[in-house]
Amino acid sequence: MESALEISKFGIIGISVLLAFVPIIAWGLHFLHKHPEKRTLVIITFIGGAISVVPLLLYKYAWQWFPWINAFDWIRNTNFDLFGINSLLLIPIPVLITFLLVGVIEEISKIYSVKLLDRNRILSVDDAIAFAIIAGLGFAFVENILYFQNILESRGFENFLFPFVFRSLFSTFAHVMFSGIFGYFYGVAHFADPIWKKKIKKERHPVLNWLHKVSHFKKTTLFHEEKILEGLIAATLLHAAFNVFLEMEWLVVIVPFLFIGYLILDNLIERKENHLNYKRLLPERTTNRE
Repeated sequence: MESALEISKFGIIGISVLLAFVPIIAWGLHFLHKHPEKRTLVIITFIGGAISVVPLLLYKYAWQWFPWINAFDWIRNTNFDLFGINSLLLIPIPVLITFLLVGVIEEISKIYSVKLLDRNRILSVDDAIAFAIIAGLGFAFVENILYFQNILESRGFENFLFPFVFRSLFSTFAHVMFSGIFGYFYGVAHFADPIWKKKIKKERHPVLNWLHKVSHFKKTTLFHEEKILEGLIAATLLHAAFNVFLEMEWLVVIVPFLFIGYLILDNLIERKENHLNYKRLLPERTTNRE
């Protein structure tokens, strides 16, 4: 009896892994076919994105032994009010803060997946977007495996179609969108020096230029950190918004939300200036793709 149950469980895991590949391959081909990267780097980044799920899983797993580290319980047990603009758009503040925290943890984890690469392997802003998307796909892949396994074990195959389609079309793309938009800011930060000199310095707000003048930091260093922070904030807010829409079951909002995100990401990928090849950052290190 135990053996049959064990085989059944392993079978469900195997099916979950195979099905989790479907949206990953589909979205990966859609966004990356115009800008193919070296296969080895794609695999490394994808694995890094998949591994970036581990810190969050370990944190949640530790709650059973150390319940006091569960920040989500702290938030839920506070006497916060509701946030919203009318009776139809009221969001419990604990829900909002919880998903902001989740967004920060997940997006920071994915950042390090992109940083696993040799810095000089990223030759353009478009490269950074592509590798960030790959990291997001790796993260979504593991999430989908866990989600599909849970659905199959708790609801069975007869109730699996809608969750599979929803995760494949919406949730997987959501991770692509968050990561890709962050990848743009990461790419701009990565090439802070040439971008600052060629374009941004002339277009920035005078107040920001003044702050750079009175500080003791190199302007491009501040510009780099500023863009990283902007990207993290944008990805986190988008991530939190998507999770809130799911939690509040505002499904009618999710489609236009993701559609607008798709247009933004597609625009970033198509921008000619994002395809400029900046060669290498450090002259002593080679950057040629193999």
